[in-house]
Formats: sequence, structure tokens, C-alpha cells
Amino acid sequence: MSEPPDISVEQRTLRAPALLSIVAPVLNEEETIVEFHRAVRRAMRDAGQAFEIVLVNDGSTDGAKRLMKELCARHANTTLVDLSRNFGKEIAMTAGLDHARGDAIVVMDADLQHPPDVIPRLIEGWREGYDVVNAIRRSRDDDAPLRRLTARLFYRAMRSMGRVALHEGAGDFRLLSRKAADAVKSLREQHRFMKGVFAWVGFPTKSVPFDVAPRFAGRTKFDIVKLWNFSIEGVTSHTLAPLKASTYFGLIVAGLSFLSGLVYAAKAILFGDPVQGFPTMIVTMSFLGGVQLIVLGVIGEYLGRVFNETKNRPLYFVNELIAAKESALGEADEARGAA
Repeated sequence: MSEPPDISVEQRTLRAPALLSIVAPVLNEEETIVEFHRAVRRAMRDAGQAFEIVLVNDGSTDGAKRLMKELCARHANTTLVDLSRNFGKEIAMTAGLDHARGDAIVVMDADLQHPPDVIPRLIEGWREGYDVVNAIRRSRDDDAPLRRLTARLFYRAMRSMGRVALHEGAGDFRLLSRKAADAVKSLREQHRFMKGVFAWVGFPTKSVPFDVAPRFAGRTKFDIVKLWNFSIEGVTSHTLAPLKASTYFGLIVAGLSFLSGLVYAAKAILFGDPVQGFPTMIVTMSFLGGVQLIVLGVIGEYLGRVFNETKNRPLYFVNELIAAKESALGEADEARGAA
């Protein structure tokens, strides 16, 4: 946790967001979106905080979009950003940040595993002067053993390879000040690993522990394949370590091959070589061929990202935008609206 700017006790007591934006990417959350909206309103009512909710429809194919439009019609402080297709959660979060108007922005999932009643604790960190307040899950005991192990290894590898450290247990649930949010918005790379982006921008950061709640309904959208691809995206977006490792790996293999050549040459000179080296040759060629393919694959991953970045395409397109009404954004009483 980094140190916040020096602010007086009086400032800490009085300082509060004039408007809090709550950004939630939504993909096929027909069963949870209404309850999520209700839970957020309840939490903001209890906190007495003026707020807006920015829902980003990331290409939902169920009835989630229809329900979000109904929520916008009933609640004037709700915005719907309907993307033209599924662009992925990382870009959906970016779209939400682009359309958020608050002095502070909370990014969270819409499946209610990020409890809305944690938001006032994030606001408290903002009032203390922190620009980034991460919600850190206390434990992963509810995850499968394999998933816990791979998550631990992933964060350990990212901390050892990356230029900035990722907080283990920190997901997408966090609060950003307007300054931090604007910094994140200025980074427009196509291949986005938002946990790395949030960490890279810096600014004073605080962590708040919380317990992950069970899903209200439905199933997770991240299977093993998506998590694997997400990990590759995170590593290649966050660090050049795989390229450096490929270089070192190639040097090590070349050195071992040179030493092996010296050993075989000495053996042939001193003892002769009555046995043909066919098995050794096959094993060596297969090993070197595998190493070459691995290195080419790593280079290809980075080259593909360079190719996509040079296209300079927009991150997303908006199919429909239903913006919150300006007159409703400054009113804390909106939190007391009908359920």
C-alpha cells in the first residue's frame, strides 16, 4: 500500500465524491442484472451517496439488454452503453470508464460476487486521499485446488517479471479517482490487461479486504480455456520477459549443444565411435526443433500484437447509448428510488 497525499483531518471528514460512478460490464446476466441494480441502489441509499450506474452491454445474447433498457427507463441515473458486439470484458470496462462522469469510479462485476456493500469502504479510502482503492479477496478457498494453484503461480510470475507489481487477490473490483480514471482512459492499446493497466498508472493505492459472495444466478463466463488465454494476454501485455527468456533459453541450449559436441568429439578421438548415433541425433533434433517452435511462438505472440496496434482501430463501437439524465446525477435522493 502506497502513502496518500497529506490532507488534513477536516478534509478527510468533509471530502466525499459529489458523484460516484459505478461501472459494470454485462454479458448474459439476464438472471442477475435487476438484483444487481437493486443491491447497488440499496448500498448507495444506506451510504447517502449520489451516484450513477453505467451498464456496458458486451454483446449479450439473452434478455439482459432488454432488462437494462427497462432499468434506464425507470431510473434516471442509469446509463446503458450497448456495444456493437462482444469486445471482451477488458474493453467493456474501458467503455464504461469512457462514459462515467463521477468524481470517483467503482468498477465491479454484475454477478453480485463483488458485494455492493463493500463500496462505502472503498469510498472511505478515497476520502483518505488514495486515488486507487483495490478490493482484495481474503481467500480463494471456494475455488478448485487447481485454480487456486494456477492463480498463485500467475501472480507470483507477474510480480517477478513485470515492471510494476500486481496485488495478489486484486480483481477488477476497485475504486479510481477521476485523476486515475483519466490516466487509465489515456492508454488505448488494443490488447488490454486491465489489472496491469491499473497498476501501471501508479498513484497512491490502498487495499481493502472483502469476501467474494456466491453468484446470485447463472454460471461463470470464464472457463479453463478463457483463463489460459487471459493469462497469456496478461503476460504479453504486461512484460517483455518471455522474449528475454527465449533469448536466454536459446543461449543455454546452444551452450549445451557446444559442450556435447566437445564431449562426443573427445570420445570419438580417444575411444572411437563404433555405434552409430542415430537415437542421439533424433532426440537432439527433436529437442532443438521444439525449442525453435517455442521461441517462434513467443515472437509470434508479440508480433501479432504489434500488427493489431499498428492498425490503430477504435477499441469499440457503440450500437446504442442511453445516457443518464444530467438532472438526476447530483441527487443523493435518487438512491432512495423505487426498487
